[in-house]
Amino acid sequence: MANALPIKRNLALLSAAVAANSCMLHLISGVASISLARVLDVTGLLGLGPAIVLAAGALAAVPAGRAMDRHGRIPVLAAGFGVGAASCGLAALGSARGSALLLLAGLAGVGLANGATLLARTAGGDMYPPERRARGISLVLFGAVWGAILGPAVFGPLLAGRDLTGDALAELWLAGGAFELVGLALVVAVRPDPKVIASRLQPEPAEPAAPAAPIRELLGRPGVVPALLAAQMSLGVMVGVMTLTGSIVVDHFHHEHHDVFPIIGAHFLGMYALVIVVGDLVDRVGRTHALAGGLLLMAVSVSFLLWAQGAHATGAALFGLGLGWNLSFVAASAELADRTEAAERGSLLGFNDLLSGATGAALTLVGGFVLTAAGVAALAVGAIALVVAPALWILGNGATRRRCLHFTNDYLRSAP
Repeated sequence: MANALPIKRNLALLSAAVAANSCMLHLISGVASISLARVLDVTGLLGLGPAIVLAAGALAAVPAGRAMDRHGRIPVLAAGFGVGAASCGLAALGSARGSALLLLAGLAGVGLANGATLLARTAGGDMYPPERRARGISLVLFGAVWGAILGPAVFGPLLAGRDLTGDALAELWLAGGAFELVGLALVVAVRPDPKVIASRLQPEPAEPAAPAAPIRELLGRPGVVPALLAAQMSLGVMVGVMTLTGSIVVDHFHHEHHDVFPIIGAHFLGMYALVIVVGDLVDRVGRTHALAGGLLLMAVSVSFLLWAQGAHATGAALFGLGLGWNLSFVAASAELADRTEAAERGSLLGFNDLLSGATGAALTLVGGFVLTAAGVAALAVGAIALVVAPALWILGNGATRRRCLHFTNDYLRSAP
């Protein structure tokens, strides 16, 4: 049955669509904070633009996940790419005209679109059995590697030798919209819907399938809360640092504007270049160790910002930050997918993205104030604390579960 399904073709199309979306995310990371700060001309609001994108994405994640469970993965992904293209056009118009209202609408729309398109990983989990689910998710996410290469190749030359004027920013946003249109064309070519493939891969149930469980019931399943916690803090800290990279590099480390995109490119390579290896690693070492290990790697990487100010050193720090996030993100996604049926998967992953996006928006907004008032060192120290604490809790919680399991097994073996 599985051999007759076009799984490889669908994975290739979805991975290519993720690559297109990655280019747009690359743009958000590089100029969203700068775009709004330029238009509003207010200091201390560096994190507002990215926070709007993240908050809008968080609000879209749950309804997008529920819609995926009801109507399939592809209609929701297509709608996300379509909204993303239109919203990039609004952001371009707002930048060119100096209109805060249009730019805010564009950033919010980009966030709504991203809330839907990030759920492409749900489709990857649909097309693989549980023991290889992390690999399926990683194959879809691997497309973002090409976005990390294409982004600097397109956006860097557009800015080379130019100031960040409204017209220059408008050209960048229009290029981002073109990438979203490419993503739209790719996802509509995916057939059959990955949710259909998931239902065909499942063995025939002996009894009628139970209705999808509500979120409050899903939260009580083993492993769900640690996965949600790791996903929240890894994404929150990652985007909090990533979206402020433009200001860190230009305003604090005094590099040129066009240097931002290669550094962001290194970060995106860290996020996705090793994702296939990471997927296999997560399946091999287990979810708990991967969740905590990714968070601790993020802490080590952020610590480089305490002393590294060169472009190459900053790029290396951002690479490690992305790799640590990837490890936690794939492990969390796989764990949440393992704990759900196909009709529940989109809802739980959407709920995870709601929490993660809200955390990321809050940390980005606070991070902008911290960066402006206290500098890069204060931002780095706060970020380190936010990932180390949950990593230690997850490791301790996993050790407690193992001790309880061993005690129960020993008791049952000794019982008469």
